[in-house]
Formats: sequence, C-alpha cells, structure tokens
Amino acid sequence: MIVVTGATGQLGRQVVHHLLAQGVPATQIIAVDRDSADATELSTLGVEVRFADYDLPETLAPAFAGADKVLLVSSPAGADAMRVKQHQAVIDAALEVGVQILAYTSVTHAPTNTMGLAPVHRATEQAIAASGLPAVILRNGWYAENHTAALRGAVTHGALTGSAGNGRMAAVSRADLAEAAAVVLTREDQAGKTYDLTGDTTWTLSDLAAEAAAQSGTTLTYTDVPAEQYRQALQQAGLPEQIVELIVDADVAIAGGTLDHVTSDLSTLLGRPTTPMSAIVTQALRA
Repeated sequence: MIVVTGATGQLGRQVVHHLLAQGVPATQIIAVDRDSADATELSTLGVEVRFADYDLPETLAPAFAGADKVLLVSSPAGADAMRVKQHQAVIDAALEVGVQILAYTSVTHAPTNTMGLAPVHRATEQAIAASGLPAVILRNGWYAENHTAALRGAVTHGALTGSAGNGRMAAVSRADLAEAAAVVLTREDQAGKTYDLTGDTTWTLSDLAAEAAAQSGTTLTYTDVPAEQYRQALQQAGLPEQIVELIVDADVAIAGGTLDHVTSDLSTLLGRPTTPMSAIVTQALRA
C-alpha cells in the first residue's frame, strides 16, 4: 500500500493521479488529508481516503495502517518550529506502523540552499536520518508555477514585476515533480537515495516575460524593483503576509544564484526531458 499525505493539495493530488496512470491499482493507494470533503474526486476513482492532520499526531498512525510506503508532502505553511514538529509526527507514525520506506519532498540543494524555506527541510532531512527509517529524499526544485501564476495579470497590465534581477533558475513544473514522486514510489531499492530535481535548463524572469509576450501577442516586459518595493506591491495586492515573504525571499535568492543549477535527476526519473518553460507558459495563459 502506498500512502500519499496532503493528497488534496496541488502536489499530492497529482501524485495520486500519476500513480494511477502508472498502473498502480486504486485499491493500493491511500490518500491521506485533513479535509476529506476535498478528496471526493479521489474517492470516486476508487482510492481509499483517510483523515489525518499533521497537528494531531494521534491521527497519523491509524491513517498509515497497512502502508508499505509513505510520501510525506512537506507542510505548506507555518512557523519553522511548527513545521518541523509536524514532520516529526509523520516520521514517528511511519516508524510506529513499520513502513518500508518514507519519501520526503525536500528542497533543491537543501544543505546549502539560502532560501528562507530551506532550514525546515534541512531539519526534516536530519530528523529522518536520525530516525533510522528507510527513506528517499526528493529535493524538489522551485515550482515554475510560483512565477507563471501571475502571467495572465501581467499580460493584461503589460508588466511583470519582481526582485530576481538577472538571476537564473532551473524552475520546474509541479506536474513533473508529482510524476517523479510517483515513479520513485513504484520502484524498489530506493532507500538511501537522494534526488535533486530541477528543470533541464535555466531561465530568467526577463525570459519568462518575453515568452509570455510572444505567445500572447502583447507587449510584456520584466521590471526589476528593490525587494522592499516588491514586498509593498504584493501586500497592496492583498496577498497573505506569509506568501509575500515567501515570494520576495525567493526572488532575492534567485538574484543571488541560489537556483542557478541543473541536474539530470528529474529527466532521468521521467525518462524524458523536463517540461520546457514555454509549455508551462502556454498552460498558464490558458488556465
């Protein structure tokens, strides 16, 4: 049995669908989430849905009962200490039920990554290692959707704003990462492996603006602004403070070269090139 946590989230849901597409019987997949109402679609596919909440440790072991493999999708938000505590609860529950392998969605270049979200992942990787639990670490690259989600609005206004400068990033589509997780979960002998999952090429926000302009037939330019000005613009747009800090911090890290590296791990797992930025732009403009 394969357990996918956060199964109604943007990544977890896609992992479940990719497992099914790769031939895993629905009866061998357990979708775990804290909001079972959001999992109706998965239930209709024959996937068993179980309730569990990272903040309620007592719910985790029962949700993992019978599991051979567990995918721990990292907690999406909250204070670092709280997120590490949530992840530790999952690790403890996996140990309690005796899963054969735990897969964890970490962050690219975790040991040296300077982004604000990286310390949580480093701490979780260390907790997994300390537990002695057989594990495979999926160091996910930066989601391209974190930037392409704003493209339709940018095209409308003729400007894409950020603080990434000329920094390059090997950003990757969430769908590619979900497919890779499904591949790993269907393979044996994965314990002890670490994958650094990036796109095949790097690009800048100027490149992104140029591609969106070409596809939309409009004029779109990238405007780079100081981090504090960008922060204020996002706040004025009504984004939650936590999301604002995540976006600004990421742009500053990109400007500093944190995401300017490419590995072949993802394309090797997929057995094909990673989805190019142009195709991700096409999807974003059609959404």
